[in-house]
Amino acid sequence: MENNNIKKQNAFISEEEKTLNWDEIQSAFKKSFGSEIYNSWLQKISLVKEYNDYLILGVPTRFFRDWIVSRYLDKILEQVKIFKLSLNRIEFKIIEENKQNQEFIKINELNKVTEIKDSILNYNRLNPNLSFESFVQGKSNDIALSYSKKVSENISRYNPLYICGGVGLGKTHLLNAIGLELQTDNNVMFISAERFMYHFIKSIKKNDMVNFKDFFRKSSIFIIDDIQFMSGKESLQEEFFHTFNSLMEKGSQIIISSDRAPMKLDRIQDRIKSRLSGGLVVDIDTPDLELKINIINKKIEEIQNQFKESINLSDEVISYIASESKTNIRELIGILNRVIAFSRVHNNDLTINDCKNILKDVFNQIRVITVDKIQNVVSNYFNIALSEMLSQRRSRPLARPRQIAMYLAKKMTTRSLPEIGRRFANRDHTTVIHAVKTITRLSEQDDEMKKNISQIKSLLLEQ
Repeated sequence: MENNNIKKQNAFISEEEKTLNWDEIQSAFKKSFGSEIYNSWLQKISLVKEYNDYLILGVPTRFFRDWIVSRYLDKILEQVKIFKLSLNRIEFKIIEENKQNQEFIKINELNKVTEIKDSILNYNRLNPNLSFESFVQGKSNDIALSYSKKVSENISRYNPLYICGGVGLGKTHLLNAIGLELQTDNNVMFISAERFMYHFIKSIKKNDMVNFKDFFRKSSIFIIDDIQFMSGKESLQEEFFHTFNSLMEKGSQIIISSDRAPMKLDRIQDRIKSRLSGGLVVDIDTPDLELKINIINKKIEEIQNQFKESINLSDEVISYIASESKTNIRELIGILNRVIAFSRVHNNDLTINDCKNILKDVFNQIRVITVDKIQNVVSNYFNIALSEMLSQRRSRPLARPRQIAMYLAKKMTTRSLPEIGRRFANRDHTTVIHAVKTITRLSEQDDEMKKNISQIKSLLLEQ
């Protein structure tokens, strides 16, 4: 009888009164994210404090916090809400800050250098297909190509060489080509900024920083791709700064790529931006029609040689594909592959009308959507000043367009929640989460809101 009464009482426990079982949540993390991500990043998260509507979670270092917030925060919040629906945000507290940059760390296992080397080589082998010979030259990339070849002939002449440009325009191809040219007579290190960070954190966790420093500073050619990935990661930037200086002092050639010029890098230390600007900065622009046509013809030739088959696309079809593709080379190749695949299946010569039917959904969707573009279109749509929309004022005529812009930034770009928040006058990522939830709910309930969202999306895709 008494047990039945207890059960009845428990049945009326409110949502707010529930307490979380962190072990159960960790088990859910492992199942949802997979063992590799869980063991590397989520296993060390601890529950510090639980409130009705938010949690404070503990992480061992700033690196863990930055990595988790930028990549897994949305899904973590989604998982914990399964256990307690009232939760709507998560905060992180660093509970054990490692001393990453102190030189007194003692290493007893000297053979760990081999582990670092093997691990890096597994992920960062140079691609023999991405050579200077396979790179198609045009007005938009001829300067970057020219100086990449000069660095390959006379290292340290332009140091560092910094290549910047948008996604899919050939930066990684040029970096790879430089590495191929120089690898015979030099110790070439070719790595992405993301992998550099991975090995940095792994070395900290294993108290192996001395070998990490030695390994990367031994290279005579140091090539690092997508340096913008270090944005906001202070300790990683600290290590990169000292690695950069050490390599420069010993005369090593440094080649770097990024999606923007050094001085436009967001949340990168000024002293790093200054050093990156101290060498030669060259950019790759969006390809013009002539270059896109040449790239298509080059790719067709490669496919024919590789698969020993004939591909018959008329000059008119090639010109149509090139002229309609508005983004980058990577997308252009994807469109070409789609056309070729359709041609193979139907075994006939394609017309421009055929291509229009095949690619109508692609050309309607492939547009470069940025947070800046979304902000401008939304502010114009509601006839308000952009500065007002980004201000701290909370009146409904400003707050609602601001929330719509945040919602679209989350749905139509690859930017993380913290990045989007920073673009909106340094607002917290929880503000973005709230905006996304609010607009999602309103667009489902309010026909006017649904219409506004649809019209703004159309404007973004048309431009």
